This record gives sequence, structure tokens and C-alpha cells, in this order.
Amino acid sequence: MTCYITHFEGALDGSRHDATQIQTMHEGRPLLARYDLAAIRANLDRDAIVHRPWDMWRYRELLPVGDEIAPVTLTENVSPLVECPALAEWFGLERVSIKDESRLPGCSFKARGLALALTMARHFGTRRVAMASNGNAGGAMAIYAARAGMQSVMFVPNNTPRANLAEAANAGAQVFRANGLIDQCGRQIRVGHDRGLWFDISTMKEPYRIEGKKTMGLELAEQLEWRLPDVIAYPTGGGTALIAMWKAFAELKELGWLEQTRMPRMVSVQSTGCQPLVQAWEKGERFATRYENAETVAAGLRVPTGIGDFLVLDAVRESGGTVIAADEARLFEWQAVVGRHEGMMICPESAACIGAVKTLVDQGTIQPEEHVVIFNTAAGQKYLDFLHPEIPAIDLDAIDWDAMAAELG
Repeated sequence: MTCYITHFEGALDGSRHDATQIQTMHEGRPLLARYDLAAIRANLDRDAIVHRPWDMWRYRELLPVGDEIAPVTLTENVSPLVECPALAEWFGLERVSIKDESRLPGCSFKARGLALALTMARHFGTRRVAMASNGNAGGAMAIYAARAGMQSVMFVPNNTPRANLAEAANAGAQVFRANGLIDQCGRQIRVGHDRGLWFDISTMKEPYRIEGKKTMGLELAEQLEWRLPDVIAYPTGGGTALIAMWKAFAELKELGWLEQTRMPRMVSVQSTGCQPLVQAWEKGERFATRYENAETVAAGLRVPTGIGDFLVLDAVRESGGTVIAADEARLFEWQAVVGRHEGMMICPESAACIGAVKTLVDQGTIQPEEHVVIFNTAAGQKYLDFLHPEIPAIDLDAIDWDAMAAELG
């Protein structure tokens, strides 16, 4: 046996739900997968994973698929952990690493959650899936639905990046641009779900995407030889990935696979253009209120409210971390910092993490000797709608070489 899931648990009330049937939410709040970790510990040696293919499915015992369910996959290889010494020096830190999720299918971390969610949807006989999306998640749903031979529908805000719309349309999704933000789109997707038009696969509306994104934390632990960094900075919209990683670390700790007992401090990063979690954090509240007039070029952070808000805030508090907003006006500046120092074009969501970490270092919240891991959640090239660099023209027949030398310094 390799499938060790026992049930789903109501994240808010601890209620128990059947893992052999497709699940959504319980009373409007998320469900979390629970496993027989004692059985996994007894039957699986941590080091046996080393010999498996280098992809997210190498952790199948900690996923609801085991060997019994064939995955819907586009080859979700383990994303690289890139050491960034020049960026570390810019921060004033000894070690900074970027886990680059842009190398996954669809060029974003959304591949993890949607690969598993579409795997389970196909397994349970679902024919059509739908979601509200700001871009990358919808694109990932579309490509995995196409891979699974399923139909997909997405409602997106009008200012969703064109790259995401083209990606989804190319994969055969029915894409509808809407006059509202993602939470408003999500309410209508739920109406369609309740009418039987489709299965709602939006953020936190089903429990499988969390499990797919959990593999980010499992990979990180293995890449660091089963030790965890001091600080993890993660851009937070709906918050699924941060919740998933914290869940992964708790499961690894219970399995006895970690070489340390200290857990990382989780830093949840938002933009000043949309910061519901920051406001809740500063007020000491467990649940966030809707952030009105949300606007940010970091499309993945444009989430005015989310049903998993309390899980994000719980994880951050338990870890001893913090929730912080980065200045919306400086996102592209911080994106360029990484480009100039490390040659990586990160997405604006992750650029927010650069500003947040700089603030925390300057405040003394992060110490120079601490290892910080920043997640790049998507390829920066998917946001070219918002980038307008000034590129000078040149006359090849009339180059002023003295001026050129001066320009180059």
C-alpha cells in the first residue's frame, strides 16, 4: 500500500470527511487532508525517495494518490534552489536562496496544485472544472484539464495579464473576462458549481491543490538535506502555498525526517495595493476583512479576501514569523534588483518579497547570519503587459564610439 490518506478534516471545526469521495469545502471553509503518518514512518525509509524520479510525485505517500491513481502530469520536475550570493550581499545577509518555481509547466508554482487537483477530478469522474483566477492558476487549470481530456472554464478580472489569457485559450479553456475582482468572480463560479455546471476548483474551494503545493516544502527540505532555512518569504494572495508548506513541515517533523526541531519563520508578503492579511495581522485578528479597491500589478496578490485567511495567519503566528506589505510603487525596482544581481527575471509577486526581506533586515528582524529562502512563484516574462523599459534606438551606420565608451563606463 502506498496511499495513506485516511480522511479530510474541517480546518475550522475538525470535522471528519470521507477521502474516498470528491470533496469541496465544509460550511464554507477549507478541508485538510490527513494521513496515517505512523504507517508511513513504519513502511517508508526517507532515503528510499532518493532513487525515485526527480519530480513532485516522488512524495506519493504524502499525497492522496499513492500508486493507485495515475497522475495527470506534464512532468513537474523538482524546481531548482538557486544560491544568490550577490543578492545576499545586497541584503547584508550571509545566505539567500531563491526556489525558482518558474521552471514548472506553465511557468508557475500553480502547476503543482492543479496537476494534483485535475488528477483527483479525473479519478472521480469529473468532466468539467472551473475557477476564478487572476491568471497563472487559470492557465495551469487549462493546460492540465486539456492533458486530462476535460473541459475547463475560467472567470477572470478584466486586467488579467494577456499571457495568461492566451495560455488558457490555447489549451481550449472557455475564458470569460469579468467586471469584478477575483472574489466576486469566485462567487459566481460557485453558483455554477451549485447548479451542476462544473466542479469548482478555485483556491481553497477543494482540498487537493493544497496537497499538490505541499510538495514545495517537501522538496525544499530534501534539497537542504532535511534541514529547513531560518526564514521563508512567500508572496501571499489566497495563501494556499504558505498553508501547504507549513503543513508539509509539520508532517515531516512527525515522521521524524527532519534533522532539526527548529521550524522556519514564515513571512507572508503582500502589496500595499492589496493587504487584507497585513491589516488583520496588525489588529491581532484571526480572520481578515475584505480589502476594498484592491489594485496591484502583481496579479497573484490581488485577492481582497480569501476563505483560508485564518490558516495563513495561524501558520505565521505558530512559526514566529510576520505578515508584511511591500510598496506597490517599487515592485519593478525590486524585480530589477534580482535581475541585475543574479540574472533572474522574477515575477512582481516575488519582487514584493525582495522589498519585504530588505525591510526586515534593516529592522533587525532578520539577522545577517540567517538563511533566507525566497520563492519565485512565476516567470516575470508573463507580466510584460506592465513592463515598459526605455530601450534607446541606435543607428548602426553612425555609432559615436566615444559616446558609447562613456555610456558603458
